[in-house]
Amino acid sequence: MSNSALRVLAGAGAIDDPVYVDDVFSTFLYEGNGTSQTITSGIDLDGKGGLVWTKARENTSGGATGHALIDTERGKTKWLSAEGTSAEQTNANLITAFNSNGHTVGSGGPYWTNDNGYDYVSWTFRKQPGFFDIVTYTGTGNTTGGSPQWREISHNLGTAPGMIIVKNTTGTGINNWFMWHRSVPDDSIYAASTGFLNTTSDFGGYSGFQTNANQTATHFSLRQNSSGQTNDSGDTYVAYLFAHDAQDFGTDEDEAIIKCGSYTGNGSSSGVTVDLGFEPQWLFVKMSSHSGYYSPLVDSMRGFIVGGNDATVWPNVADAEYSGANYLDPTSTGFIATDTNNTNLSGKSYIYVAIRRPHKPASEFAATDLFSLGMGLNASAGEKVYSSTFPVDFVLSKKPSGTSDWYVRDRLRPFDNYLNPNDPRAASSNTYENELDHMDGVYTTSASNTTTWMSWLWKRAPGFFDVVAYTGSGSGSTVVKHNLGVVPEMVWRKRRDASQQYYIWASALSGAGTAQANGNFYTSSQGFSNGQYYAGDTQFDNVTPPTATEFTQGALKTSSAQYMIYLFASVAGISKIGTYTGTGSDLNVDCGFSAGARFVLIKRIDATGDWYVYDSVRGIVAGNDPYIFVNSNAGGVTNTDYIDPLSSGFTITSSAPAALNASSGEYLFLAIA
Repeated sequence: MSNSALRVLAGAGAIDDPVYVDDVFSTFLYEGNGTSQTITSGIDLDGKGGLVWTKARENTSGGATGHALIDTERGKTKWLSAEGTSAEQTNANLITAFNSNGHTVGSGGPYWTNDNGYDYVSWTFRKQPGFFDIVTYTGTGNTTGGSPQWREISHNLGTAPGMIIVKNTTGTGINNWFMWHRSVPDDSIYAASTGFLNTTSDFGGYSGFQTNANQTATHFSLRQNSSGQTNDSGDTYVAYLFAHDAQDFGTDEDEAIIKCGSYTGNGSSSGVTVDLGFEPQWLFVKMSSHSGYYSPLVDSMRGFIVGGNDATVWPNVADAEYSGANYLDPTSTGFIATDTNNTNLSGKSYIYVAIRRPHKPASEFAATDLFSLGMGLNASAGEKVYSSTFPVDFVLSKKPSGTSDWYVRDRLRPFDNYLNPNDPRAASSNTYENELDHMDGVYTTSASNTTTWMSWLWKRAPGFFDVVAYTGSGSGSTVVKHNLGVVPEMVWRKRRDASQQYYIWASALSGAGTAQANGNFYTSSQGFSNGQYYAGDTQFDNVTPPTATEFTQGALKTSSAQYMIYLFASVAGISKIGTYTGTGSDLNVDCGFSAGARFVLIKRIDATGDWYVYDSVRGIVAGNDPYIFVNSNAGGVTNTDYIDPLSSGFTITSSAPAALNASSGEYLFLAIA
């Protein structure tokens, strides 16, 4: 079915309006207050309908608190527990309203959605053809007639489902959450192998669904003689349907946002690599061929990271979030199943559901939705140290007033892990500004006074900024996939598991993107270097020019070496990467902005020169403007006037030194509005 037809079914308005995963799915983190609060997930539940799945991340005042599933089809007062077998229960205080941009939680029952002082995660799935649907029905029981017997239930998914979960909502006795998944083979010519969401049982030997071929784009089929679990006469049921690989989303209506697949474990510590064609933000994995193993559910907001322990919950138990194992690693095109027990037991089959990371382009946002900056806060343990209006994916921080290292943190690595742009050393850890699992900034696990520190905070968005973690191939070059969505204009690369300088590449520099080796600024003893641009270096060996999805890394001789890549691009009115030629006089640099630049990074490229950082918090004014160097741990300089405000960008003044404005000098810059 075409994307236009899917949108008509969904009532999405104009048929040419693109739909992004951002519009239909959200992971939202919040702290309970015990009374009422609005969860602004950005998902239209009031008009479109959907499911809210909430889990306490820690043991609440009532102890271990399980999963609460509430949907618009059954109504806001009806809830089910994912780990239980009970019928639906009624509670008017869990969710009190479905809104056009999220939902409102009440007093919480009191433990399930809003216990005072406790942390929660809320996953919202909006009804959308090609993504997710909800169906309720009443069981008819066994019928007379020939064999096989089955019952067809209509749905509006618009495509064949990838996974279906069915729960009896009114019946008595043991009523499991029956699961069907497209990747599990049928156990007979009449019935599909069936599993349970709420147990550690394998798939197979349980009646509940008709064969895989009978699950179609218009209906799903149930076995009539299924022991009352999916069609008991007079009982009511809810079915949640997850799509698979409907490539109808995104700007060009050609991207999938959800995939339901399978893989076989190999027992290797290096794991099994699964190619989705996108980076997942939400991932559920269940062993389908063997019983007794938990089914991890991870997401990028709580901590779905590379080379570290994932923040994990399990739908079949009420236990608090667990961060003691590395089950799964995200990649730019999928994931790696790394745990040799729960996700990668040799020879065992696993099924998964994966949802794409946010992919709405940066042009759909304001600059303040993508980049934030400011001085830090005086925080007690568990409080905010740097503030933003968005979940932070990348943190650059430094104390401007004194000698101190720079710090870089990102959402793909353990949150307490940092790199130092002014130093080549390997990544290290501390607890001062180490919590990215919040919707509004960076928090700390220990008391931290950062009021003398400055932070610059980025959100990943196609066309603006992206982060990639990858492993060296040990060969002469490595093709690195990314999700920037456009050809990168600036790339920072740092090895994180050993000491190595930063390598910086920019498309505006001589030789960039052509059939020759591209250059870098580097010395053997620094992080960011004040050295001259060196066009003969082969670290970025782009014999094939970079594309909107990949680029080539040269001279990566160290097998299994761990690297971080940060990619930047220009977005009209939001960011600008470019060069200018110095004049020695006042020089206006037009970035296409309307209210000036909030952040400016400048480096001379035809001679030595430091990496200057200016920003609007410390001052880009018609007077003295403080600056600091990314390549140095020195404190900032406050008594010079080298830059002035300009509504379309910034002005380099005639008093600026050769490092910023020598006549005929060449300079690279990154500016953000």
